[in-house]
Amino acid sequence: MKTNIKYLPILFGATLALGFALGGLLNSSNENYFSANNTSKTKLNKLIDFIDNEYVDDVNTDSIVNITVDNILGQLDPHSAYMPPSEQAQIAESMKGDFVGIGVNFYMYKDSLAIIKPVEDGPSEKAGIKAGDRILYAGKTKLFGRKLPSDSLFANLKGEQGSVVELTIYRKSERKKIKVKIKRDVIPLKSVDVAVLLNGSVGYIKINRFAETTFEEFKAGLSKLKKEGAKTLVIDLRDNGGGYMDEAIEIADELLKDKQLIVFTKNKRGSVKKTYATKKGDFLNGHVFVLINENSASASEILAGAIQDNDRGTIVGRRSFGKGLVQREMDFEDGSAVRLTVARYYTPTGRSIQKPYSKGNEQYYKESESRFEKGELYEKDSIKVVDSLKFKTPKGKIVYGGGGIVPDIFIPLEVEHGDENIVYLMQSGIVGNFVFEQLDQNRSVFKGFSFQGFVSKMNDSNLYFNRFQNKLYENGLDIKLANSKAIVKRYLTAEFARQLYGESNYYEIVLKEDAMIKAVLKDKS
Repeated sequence: MKTNIKYLPILFGATLALGFALGGLLNSSNENYFSANNTSKTKLNKLIDFIDNEYVDDVNTDSIVNITVDNILGQLDPHSAYMPPSEQAQIAESMKGDFVGIGVNFYMYKDSLAIIKPVEDGPSEKAGIKAGDRILYAGKTKLFGRKLPSDSLFANLKGEQGSVVELTIYRKSERKKIKVKIKRDVIPLKSVDVAVLLNGSVGYIKINRFAETTFEEFKAGLSKLKKEGAKTLVIDLRDNGGGYMDEAIEIADELLKDKQLIVFTKNKRGSVKKTYATKKGDFLNGHVFVLINENSASASEILAGAIQDNDRGTIVGRRSFGKGLVQREMDFEDGSAVRLTVARYYTPTGRSIQKPYSKGNEQYYKESESRFEKGELYEKDSIKVVDSLKFKTPKGKIVYGGGGIVPDIFIPLEVEHGDENIVYLMQSGIVGNFVFEQLDQNRSVFKGFSFQGFVSKMNDSNLYFNRFQNKLYENGLDIKLANSKAIVKRYLTAEFARQLYGESNYYEIVLKEDAMIKAVLKDKS
């Protein structure tokens, strides 16, 4: 395979939590990594050629190479990784921040492609596509009754900007088929979910990953909040596994004063690169709160570390993942890529927040599970810190390295010990699918309700709570929800709100009883 080295070092997200790797930027020199003709490289090349030409049976040597690459990288660290072409294409699209398509949220319901909700102001909404519609055909390609994989479905809906696709739609509410022509356009993949006021003076911005457009989205959200009267800013990085390092740095630059250190990196040769804030900051005086949890990693930890180490704001939540390695991406001709750790990063006080990985990758990721077992997600005293990795901020606050960012204000999980899976269940796709199915049975149930009327109706009823519990049992999930009824009803109501009204309504419901948000508002009162 021919190679094309991109000098785009990657800050991997917490792949365990996100299911995909994310990236980051770092300056580097144009080095030739493949000029050496040493014995090991020659041996590998000769072995592949030998197998290809002489082995008794036909063998796919590409698959052997992939396995070999995986095994080599597996001996290095948990975040050096090989990305096959299909996975690399998905990651690249996610990190670019947009794609060209028809603009719908959908999932395969039974044997058909069902529309959960068209993207606001997207091509499908403009063409009259509605929630609950089924897409039967894209052009002459049949999309129902075939159990098509997701990549095949996407291929039929995506295309060149400005190209037209004719869809055959079944509209269940009217019991009829209609044909709709849709002109494909650029569809944003937002990394900032929402920017809203929590009260008259406290603004809230939720960042789900650090993509190419994140700083631009953050800047727009911050500008909007300031115009609305925000004097305090809450940045929610919970479950944000990371992404492009430069995006996190630019956001930190908006919050820190000129010449304050944001982060520095050090490579194997001992070369250190320091990045400082500039004069361009647009939110230098108002208080800043950063929300983190056990799935906040990488670029999220760079931003949180910069705020904490410069005494710029307050970190709220639970200890972050602990990922302090920087990767660089190298693309291959077949669309695959290798991401190799090339440096460590350090917070402004000089601490590395990378947790140990000397016992192997399996133990590395099991460390996250051990936090449940040791009670760390419920008691701050259960967080083990190493005194030898103690650092001091300019104002004298003690902070620790060696395994994530420890929050200034600790907030435990909202469920009882042993019911942790309920928290993650309620933020999974299972809830979205359940809500769609309930709405699909009779969308007129909520017709004519104001948003507040809808909320009251949901709060006064246990109907969907009971149905959801039964749905879990029917699917073989022996998860008893009774002890966490309040949080389950909150997330069910929020998901109904998202599908009926929009993203901001989802957060309006979820944040109202959020323990971390309550802690922030209490601190400000």
